[in-house]
Amino acid sequence: MAQQPRIIGSVPDWTAEERPLLSGTPASVQHGKAKRLAYLLIGIFISVTAMLNNGLVTANLPLFQGEYGLTPSQAAWLPAMYVIANVSSNLLIFKARQQFGVRLFTELGLLAFIGVLILHLFVKTYEMALVVRFIAGFATAPLFSLGMYYTMQAFSKDDVVKAIYLSFGLQQLGIPLAWIISPALTVGNSWDTLYTFELGIAICTLALVVALKLPRGFRQELFEKQDFITAILLISGFACLSITLTQGPIVWWLDAPWLAYLIIAGFGFVMLGLLLEHYRVNPLIITRWLGTRQILLFMIGAFILRLILSEQTVAMVNFLKTMGMGPDQFVPLYQVIFVGTAIGAVFSALTFTLKRVVPYLLLAVLMIVFACMWDYSLTHDIRPSNFYLSQFLIGFATGSFIPILLLLALGQGLLKGPQYIITIVVLFSVTQNFGGLVGSSLFNTYQKQRTQYYVSDLNHNLPVTDPTVAQRLKTYQYGSASTDPDAQRQQDKALRNLNGVVAREAQVRAYSDVIILNAMFALFIFIWGVFGVVILMLKAKKKAKQQQATAIE
Repeated sequence: MAQQPRIIGSVPDWTAEERPLLSGTPASVQHGKAKRLAYLLIGIFISVTAMLNNGLVTANLPLFQGEYGLTPSQAAWLPAMYVIANVSSNLLIFKARQQFGVRLFTELGLLAFIGVLILHLFVKTYEMALVVRFIAGFATAPLFSLGMYYTMQAFSKDDVVKAIYLSFGLQQLGIPLAWIISPALTVGNSWDTLYTFELGIAICTLALVVALKLPRGFRQELFEKQDFITAILLISGFACLSITLTQGPIVWWLDAPWLAYLIIAGFGFVMLGLLLEHYRVNPLIITRWLGTRQILLFMIGAFILRLILSEQTVAMVNFLKTMGMGPDQFVPLYQVIFVGTAIGAVFSALTFTLKRVVPYLLLAVLMIVFACMWDYSLTHDIRPSNFYLSQFLIGFATGSFIPILLLLALGQGLLKGPQYIITIVVLFSVTQNFGGLVGSSLFNTYQKQRTQYYVSDLNHNLPVTDPTVAQRLKTYQYGSASTDPDAQRQQDKALRNLNGVVAREAQVRAYSDVIILNAMFALFIFIWGVFGVVILMLKAKKKAKQQQATAIE
């Protein structure tokens, strides 16, 4: 039988309304208007910047690749290390926060992050950059909940759900903000400025957290030796799977046999960790709950919803890069995405009620379907301005439904009991992180396959004996005649130009196929959601008739 965890230290004499629901969380103390405003501003700052450091690396990956002289495979390790640490850290963060307190845990994490950032400014190596990304993943993981706790202090207890919604909605602003400010930070192609800026954000966050501390909570002794064994197994499994999904489309799946061993090892470690948890008295993850129908449906829905959002980066960003767009040209587009995400988060936070959960989710998915419909007919002369409407809708959907998913997850855990919260937090983190990784890996793989298909198809239908093709080649030859008098070199250059046009058009068609595939996923989720709502309505109607018949009898 599970034992009641021992409380560490003395417990303040809280009222019933002030007492924290869980150990490690701050008390719900009533503050004056000025202090509530200060908590709100700090909460917004932490929420917006929580994802900023990872966004800065993702937005400037070519810069880091050039600075360190990396291959695409090596460069992909930089964001991968962040994801590995971030998804893994949630296994222990929740208990660490409950045992040591949210303030101490966050301050130590920020100090460690600041330390490695300063060290990296002096030790400018690729290996050190990987260490920085890994520490960043661990250090920023508690910031997501920290921003929520600060925001909650600014709201009354009746509006605490809206505070949670607003905080997690604003967290989605980190990625578009990174794309907006990156060109100004990287003038002269200096990566030092990025790290200096990231260091400044970390120092500001630490200063704010120390200057205005959260109200005290109570702590409990929760850690067991088996927790660390489970964590090592699951972290190893998550790491193997993350590496596979990141490297697969780059080194190509069938050309790298070691990917198969990583997949086997990844699933093996995860299954072994879950098996160990299944037979524990005080499990870190309650495996029996994971197999219930309700949680399985939540896992599938949350995973696919995150997957369809990853198309924004793969299709939109990569397509525009292929068409020759640079970082400066992305700024207006990401400003639109930033505004859409902010409006979605604020609007939904102000209007959110439990009765609107399903309609809001369906509306968000429908927005993604419409966005894909507007975007799928790509051409080589498409520019960022052509994506404003569709990406505004996707930004609005992102700011709306990710907080809904989190609230659903927390609600499911709280209904079962505080010991289920760790399970649901880990579950939410895994579905969101791996949903993004799987989506990126899937769409990149699909895009490359479709590109090869279209290159082959176009070359097959463009024989040099065709009059139109011959005329195009002559045009290319005439264009180079003024700079190169050699006829053979003119012809070779003309063929290269034609092959370049073929490759470009093949990529345009391939990216259109990626958007269509994403639209199919989104449409499936929408139909599935509508079908589920109809089933629930029919069951409710049938139950009401039965109750009415029983009352008459």
